[in-house]
Amino acid sequence: MMAGHQIAYRNVASKYYHFHPEDIELAIQDFMAILEKHNYHPTGAIFFAILSDPTNEEEMVIQLFLPIMENKFETISEEQVFFQSYFLINPMVMTRVTEDFTQQSQVKYWELFEYLERHNLEQKTPVFVEYKHTHSGRNYIKMSVGM
Repeated sequence: MMAGHQIAYRNVASKYYHFHPEDIELAIQDFMAILEKHNYHPTGAIFFAILSDPTNEEEMVIQLFLPIMENKFETISEEQVFFQSYFLINPMVMTRVTEDFTQQSQVKYWELFEYLERHNLEQKTPVFVEYKHTHSGRNYIKMSVGM
């Protein structure tokens, strides 16, 4: 667990999605296709905020975010895609998932809240999930929450 983490990006497109938890990859593919169709170019890794109750196995609500190259953005209203020239959340507490992503994501999610409670900290944001990879190509996930 690491306190003092932050998420900071420039030129971020975002979109809300409601779906069955197993369909998260479809939501990501849809978002990428919308941005590509409108000639926007990703510059970073996709990340998302979990807005729904994680114990609900029927529906998941998230806001997907993706940094893009363009600093001018025509709102894609028919697709409900939004744009922020700067995105910052600070301070946060963060943990990493490095293996067995499905099971460990659940464990780490609750560990974030246990950390907040143990240190008498107030949750100020939803949980954010960032997909990352090392220079050697290993994938991992950062999970963080604003405090």
